[in-house]
Amino acid sequence: MTEWKEFSVAINNEAAEAVTSIFTELGSSGVSISDRNDFLNPPVYKNDTLWELNEEDFPKDGVIIKGYFTEHDDLDAIKKLLAERVKLLADFGIEITHLDIQVNDVKEEDWSTAWKKHYHPVNVTRFLTIVPKWETYTKRFPDERIVYLDPGMAFGTGTHPTTQLCIQALETTLYPQATVFDVGTGSGVLSIASAFYGAGEIRAYDLDEVAVKSARDNIKLNKLENDIVLKANNLLTGVKDKADIIVANILTEIILPFIPDAYHHLNDNGLFITSGIILEKKDEVIQALEQQRFEIIQINQMKDWIAIIAKKMEKEE
Repeated sequence: MTEWKEFSVAINNEAAEAVTSIFTELGSSGVSISDRNDFLNPPVYKNDTLWELNEEDFPKDGVIIKGYFTEHDDLDAIKKLLAERVKLLADFGIEITHLDIQVNDVKEEDWSTAWKKHYHPVNVTRFLTIVPKWETYTKRFPDERIVYLDPGMAFGTGTHPTTQLCIQALETTLYPQATVFDVGTGSGVLSIASAFYGAGEIRAYDLDEVAVKSARDNIKLNKLENDIVLKANNLLTGVKDKADIIVANILTEIILPFIPDAYHHLNDNGLFITSGIILEKKDEVIQALEQQRFEIIQINQMKDWIAIIAKKMEKEE
């Protein structure tokens, strides 16, 4: 039986998404996030059983992010690189506080299944529910859409506020036969939701090959192989076509330089839905969008996270 090493990083909430990405880049076989706010402020959906959690598992300040490596990995090098890269986040404007890194032993049978006990059906909206493939779920309404996911630990279960905000934005803006580009698709959940909401052409992109595999598995699980084009790609580099809607649930530090590219890849009056934005970065992102001649249509918030819907107004010269 494989012995695993669990690297546990306690850190402030603002740095959570960035640290998750660092774990993935270092080759972690899984990433999980424990946030005390998830325990203290559960969603209002009475049928959402995700929040059957133990308060003692949560840090009092910030979040705990855990990555997993095997005993055959260069663990000393991983710990050193992890610490270095986390501290470098300050150079990108991400404040680092409450930093603490611990390493623990974990048996494979505990690691591979224990996290699933916290993942149950989530009613994201009145019309869409995310269900892990190992759960049995009965529709609450005849027109309810069910997204089945087997995300693994690394690419999201659809429960994070940024993912839910994007799904809610898609539900209110997506119209039949719209062309959608899903940039940084991760588990593929936003592309799958777009298909269920009636999008015409859907293209999903992610730089990480493992994320692409995860998304491909989930697209197949929902029988949408013929409806979603999935590719490994760095944002929209090399993509020539344009979309009616671009959705990007990625880090603020990636969103900011991506804004001009998103603008040029949208049809006139097209919509840019973006999340992954911590509350403290909201004004900076809004300013960058407006400088690029986007009109801010809507700003939505869940906990400390923001999603912005912006419209491309001016024709390109």
